[in-house]
Amino acid sequence: MKDVLGIILGGGKGTRLFPLTLVRSKPAVPLAGKYRLIDIPISNCINSDLNKIFVLTQYNSESLNRHVTQTYRFSLFSQGFVDVLAAEQTPESSHWFRGTADAVRRSLRHILPYKVNYVLVLSGDHLYRMDYREVLKYHQEQKAEVTVCGNPVEVEKASSYGILKLEDDGRISAFYEKPKDARTLEGLKISSTVRKKFGASSKRPLMASMGLYLFRTQVLLDVLQDENKIDFGRDIIPAALSDYLVYGYIFSGYWEDIGTVEAFYKANLDLLSENPNFNLLDLEYPLYTHARFLPPSRVCNCRIRKSMISEGCLILDSKISNSIIGIRSVIREKAEIVNTLMMGTDLYDTDSDQPIPLGVGRGSSIKNAIIDKNARIGEGVQICNASGIQELDAENYYIRDGIVIIPKNAVIEDGTVI
Repeated sequence: MKDVLGIILGGGKGTRLFPLTLVRSKPAVPLAGKYRLIDIPISNCINSDLNKIFVLTQYNSESLNRHVTQTYRFSLFSQGFVDVLAAEQTPESSHWFRGTADAVRRSLRHILPYKVNYVLVLSGDHLYRMDYREVLKYHQEQKAEVTVCGNPVEVEKASSYGILKLEDDGRISAFYEKPKDARTLEGLKISSTVRKKFGASSKRPLMASMGLYLFRTQVLLDVLQDENKIDFGRDIIPAALSDYLVYGYIFSGYWEDIGTVEAFYKANLDLLSENPNFNLLDLEYPLYTHARFLPPSRVCNCRIRKSMISEGCLILDSKISNSIIGIRSVIREKAEIVNTLMMGTDLYDTDSDQPIPLGVGRGSSIKNAIIDKNARIGEGVQICNASGIQELDAENYYIRDGIVIIPKNAVIEDGTVI
C-alpha cells in the first residue's frame, strides 16, 4: 500500500445527526464510550498498511482537528502521517468546499507532491471494518481506472442509497440515486454470478454505494477538471461510467451509514450484543483512538447487566442495564441507567462553584437516552419520554426518533422530569 494515498472526507453539517453535531462535525461524534467516528476509517487504513492519510475538514472542525493531531503520530523513522487539511481560501479560489469532489479538488496542491499511483477516497462517518488491500488487489486485477465499493442491501432500503448496476464482469454500467420504482429496482439486482464471486447473500440483492472510491491518480485528476462537478456520488461517478473503466467491489461485511440519531443509537447499543455486528474485540483489526492514560474505573456496590464501562469512571451504588458509559463518567448513589449511551466528560470536575456537578446525580433515572459529553444531571431527575414524543426541541434537551438527547454541556436541574 506504499503506492496509495488515503483521503478521508471530514463531513459537512451532519444535520440528520443534530444535536450531536451542534458543536462538532459528524466524524468527531463520540462512539462506544471512548472512540470517535473518524477513528473507524483511520484504523482501517492503518490496519491495511496504508499510512499516508489526509483528513479533509471544514464544518465545526475544531474538535475533529484536535483529536486527529493529538492521536495519530507515526514513528520518526516512518514515512507515514495522518494530516488535517482544513478548508482554506487561496489566490485561486475564495470559496469553501462545496461538496466531496470539490474538497478533494481544492486539496490537490497538497496531495500531488506524494506522487502515488492510487488515491483512496473514504467517508469519515461510517461504521465498518475493511481491509483496503483487498480493494487494491481487485482494482489491479480488473485493470480498473476507478473502483467503487458497495454493500448489498435489501430492496426495502434502496430508496435511502445510491444504487449501482453491476454487470457480470464487474463493471458498473449505471448509477441511480435513491431509486423507488419497482421495475428499475428489478433491473439493478446483483446477478447470481456476481453474488457467488463476492459471497453476497440473495436476501440483499442490490448494491448500495459506500462512498468509498479507489482512483488511479491520473484518472482522478482528469475527472476533477470540470469545476461544476462538486460531488463524487452525484456528479463524478455517473459521468465517469461512459469514459473510464469503472468497476464495483462488493463488501459483504457489516457496514452502517450512521447518519441519523436512531441509526447512531442502535449501532452503539448493538455493540452490547452477544454477537455484535461490529466486534470491538477483533484483535487482528484493532480500533485505535486517543491514548488518555486514565485510571481503571471504580465501581462500588452496583448491579451492572449487559453494559460497557469505559475507563476513568466512578459509579456508586447504582443500577446499569444495556448501556454504554463513557470515559470519566460519574454516576452517584441510587441512580438507574437503562438503554442509554452516556458519552462521558472531557475533564474531571474541579469547579466547586457549580451547583450541579458533572455526571448523574443521586436517585436519577435515565432510560432510552443519549447523554452527550459534560452533561450535568441533578438529583432525582427522570428521563424516560413516557409520552412517547418522537420529535421535540426544548431549552436544554431534544427528542429525535423517540430518543431523548441531552446535548453537550447541558445542565438538568434537580427533580426535572423529561
